[in-house]
Amino acid sequence: MQKDTTKVPFTGYQKFVVLILALTQFTVILDFMIMSPMGDLLMKSMNLNPRQFGLAVSAYAFSAGASGLMTAGFADRFDRKKLLTFFYSGFILGTVFCGLAHTYPLLVAARVVTGLFGGVIASISMAIITDLFDIHHRGRVMGFLMMGFGASQVLGVPIGLFFANRYGWWMPFLLVAGFALLVMVLIQVGLKPVNQHLQAQRDRSPLAHLWKTFTNKDYRIGYTGTALVSVGGFMMMPFGSAFAVNNLGLTNEQLPFLFMVSGVVALVILPLVGKLADRIDKFKLFAMGASWMIIIALIYTRLGPTPLVIVIAWNVLLMIGILGRSIPSNALISAVPQMEDRGAFMSINSSLQQIAGGVAAAIAGMIVVQKDKNSPLENYNVVGYLMTALTLVSIWMVYRVSEMIKARMQTQKA
Repeated sequence: MQKDTTKVPFTGYQKFVVLILALTQFTVILDFMIMSPMGDLLMKSMNLNPRQFGLAVSAYAFSAGASGLMTAGFADRFDRKKLLTFFYSGFILGTVFCGLAHTYPLLVAARVVTGLFGGVIASISMAIITDLFDIHHRGRVMGFLMMGFGASQVLGVPIGLFFANRYGWWMPFLLVAGFALLVMVLIQVGLKPVNQHLQAQRDRSPLAHLWKTFTNKDYRIGYTGTALVSVGGFMMMPFGSAFAVNNLGLTNEQLPFLFMVSGVVALVILPLVGKLADRIDKFKLFAMGASWMIIIALIYTRLGPTPLVIVIAWNVLLMIGILGRSIPSNALISAVPQMEDRGAFMSINSSLQQIAGGVAAAIAGMIVVQKDKNSPLENYNVVGYLMTALTLVSIWMVYRVSEMIKARMQTQKA
């Protein structure tokens, strides 16, 4: 039965929705991701140490997490298109603020503002997907949606780094804001209201709705699984470019090519992993991806000066593991909430994901040490060990999510 449903083609409107949400994710992910490849440039231009840079990265994550929790109680009480419009508008303004902030305190404040709005957009997109696509198609949808991640590396990061190296680190933020304005026009013109969930709403206050969704025993398993998966990914990411420059011996001019190649690989792999996630057991695919990521990360974090070609090869292998676990885990966790709770669940889930990522980035900033601007990063391998331990725990939690969903589907069939 599952194989037959995966062959059903998407309608033209469904394809448009996936495109719009992928473009939205492209801008939000790029706004967040550009901080990592510009890490070495920012640390040198603003004279920041690893702990200060880690705080600048985690400021976005913490504010995004707080915003998601504050809006979770209201997330199922409005048309999801209106929610997307409101928060995406705030995200655009916050990104402009980032481009205009030329001191460290203002940059941190700008990242907080951007996170307050941008951190909720992913949960709104997930709720829209869950409303419009059944679980047997969500692997494919997640694969296409996450192409925003690959596109940000193929196009966004290299172009952003080019302009950052030429004009200053602030220019990429203004470019992201300009492109996001174009995406906003498409949202207003083409996206229909998404309000079917309003018919399932019960007469419950936003605070009561938030509390009920937050304390649901089954939902808590999903929250924990998401948080653990996020911590593993966020630990290594903030210092990726600084490690490549100061430890592996790459130049800032070589970084765009490194990220572009990794992004091309992501664009090729994402649809394939998405289709695979709809055809085989999602947990098994997740476990394989997580195990592969651990092996590659443990080797990568111990490398010294390395030729560019070899660094690219290791980044490609690492990307395969990251994507191999992200798509099936997202597809599984999207099936956890009931329809009337999807908006609140996705908001809380996204919040905990962001908070967990912020904690991971802050911890990494405390572990990693750099004696001066041009010295190699120290203790990056310790970050790899900690990421490994957390990823192993995440495999167990995602297994519990998988078994819970299978049991629920069996009950519904009966």
